[in-house]
Amino acid sequence: MHYWTKQEAMAFPQSPKIHLGTEGPDVSWKLQPRFHVCTNISVNRQHMAGNIAELAIYKKENYENIQPNAKTVNKSQKILASSRQVHKTAAHGDALHVHREGTDFGSRRVSKLLSGTDSYSDPFRRAAARGDFISVSHSNDDILSCVYKWISDSALVVARSAPEETVTSSFASFIHAVRPEHLTKTVRYRSKRMILDSIGVGLMGSTTPVFNIALQYCRELYSSVAVSSVYGRPGMKLSPTLAAFTNGVATHSMDFDDTWHPATHPSGAVLPALLAASQMLPPSTKPNGLDFLLAFNVGLEVQGRLMHFSTEAHNIPKRFHPPSVVGTMGSAAATAKLLSLSMTQCAHALGIAASLAGAPMANAATQAKPLHIGNATRLGFEAALLAARGMEANPVILDDIPGCSGFSAFYSVYHPKPLSTPGDHHEFLLEKQDIAFKRFPAHLGMHWVVDAALSVRNLFINYAGSFSPSLIRTIVLKIPVSKYINRPFPSSEHQARHSFQFNACTALLDGEVGLSSFTESSIHRQELRELLDKVVVEHPEDNVANFDKMYGEVALLLHSGDVLTGKCDTFYGHWRKPLSRESLLKKFRSNASHVFPEEKVETIITMVDNLENMSDSSQLACSL
Repeated sequence: MHYWTKQEAMAFPQSPKIHLGTEGPDVSWKLQPRFHVCTNISVNRQHMAGNIAELAIYKKENYENIQPNAKTVNKSQKILASSRQVHKTAAHGDALHVHREGTDFGSRRVSKLLSGTDSYSDPFRRAAARGDFISVSHSNDDILSCVYKWISDSALVVARSAPEETVTSSFASFIHAVRPEHLTKTVRYRSKRMILDSIGVGLMGSTTPVFNIALQYCRELYSSVAVSSVYGRPGMKLSPTLAAFTNGVATHSMDFDDTWHPATHPSGAVLPALLAASQMLPPSTKPNGLDFLLAFNVGLEVQGRLMHFSTEAHNIPKRFHPPSVVGTMGSAAATAKLLSLSMTQCAHALGIAASLAGAPMANAATQAKPLHIGNATRLGFEAALLAARGMEANPVILDDIPGCSGFSAFYSVYHPKPLSTPGDHHEFLLEKQDIAFKRFPAHLGMHWVVDAALSVRNLFINYAGSFSPSLIRTIVLKIPVSKYINRPFPSSEHQARHSFQFNACTALLDGEVGLSSFTESSIHRQELRELLDKVVVEHPEDNVANFDKMYGEVALLLHSGDVLTGKCDTFYGHWRKPLSRESLLKKFRSNASHVFPEEKVETIITMVDNLENMSDSSQLACSL
């Protein structure tokens, strides 16, 4: 960086850049320090009676409208703005003028400005870093020379520091500053339930064909750092990011993982990355259980806050699968926290993750959908690792910047809000709203129609003495409009998990929906096909595609002319009607017992229950 000396300042009249104004020479140039900071400075050396000192900040958009040299100095109209007013105005980037008469004012005020003790200092530093137009007028060339240097320094200082007053920097600050003591008893309890459930569905998922495909793929990739465990494969290790990927695929392979509102699968996108990272770190820096739990909650909080940036996120998705977007960001945030990255690195991790996010809804109900969770947890993990190694990204990736989309590219309606500083006034979203745990492995929307179908089935048995499909003329399903889960005749396991019709008819025919409901033999039963042929779908206007507002209704129109109806507004397992501890443990034991013996299953339960007291959180990963 080149600083202007008094001699250089005095040489300006001979400079080819000189512009003669009505009140004296006007010299303009651009400073271009590192980090692409561009500061425009116009220096007006005016010799006026009374020695007027003038400081001004102008917004960049208004450069063309500003002609500071053309202003007539009128002593009677000078106003001395208070420090508070000056600071507030400058912080908003508005035009700021400060005038004061008297021979001593300029020297005294500028000296305070240069020392950083004056209230004008911060606004000027921010203006310099933003590249705003800064005008400084003074009759003393020595002072002007000092101001030149100060503004140059300011531009560099601000550019090298973490982003200020942005949505992105507020998220980075939260990730960096949040501490275990900020987790309430409720948040700890609910998040440990999520961890246990996610491990259980992951262990169950490790028995599926799609998991085996992903695992074989990862084993064929060369890695010299195979240190992280794989769900359901004792003794097998992969590199940390590949272990996170395979375990993420396992978690979503049966669509059995938890769901939040606005709609996403939060645990599967975060937990596998943290488990793998805990094993990656050297023994001297292994995070304890409380640190692990904190990082997990950071990942949840970031996902939840991002989902609240757009009203579009509140409804069942149509364009992209939410965990492939917010899950990637949550994984990056959680891993950044576990790795103790700086605030600046946390911001870069979010920026890098945004470039790795996204997956289309067209791959729902296929074997590719579990890859969305696998990639989210892996790529977020990689984003944090890259940031830790010095990679930089856009420091305002979460902010709404007109003409240059960051995270807003995923939404047509986008209203980002800063994340408050952790402390007494910050309430975690998990504190306000619980999670939904699934009782059977299918899309969350299926749980409404299944409970409605079971309700009307009981009415039918009371009516006819037994369930007899031959007495049914038509089955009417009243469901929200959602194309990818409206599948009249599913032909595969993954399609069946995303079919209102299949799940309603299975519940009517069998009196339950469970793991065995999605086998090839169950899907292609003749009696099930006959029930599916009777289904008619209706979409009432009041039944919106929103997990917090939708309902499921199943009506049986009998040949006798009678009509039986079952309706479900809130299924058991929804955040408004959460699973009891007994029900959650029953689900976990059922899932984990497909992979581990009873003793090991109970050991995992105990470890999660006592996670805060664990001195080395990698022990949990080693047990899986």
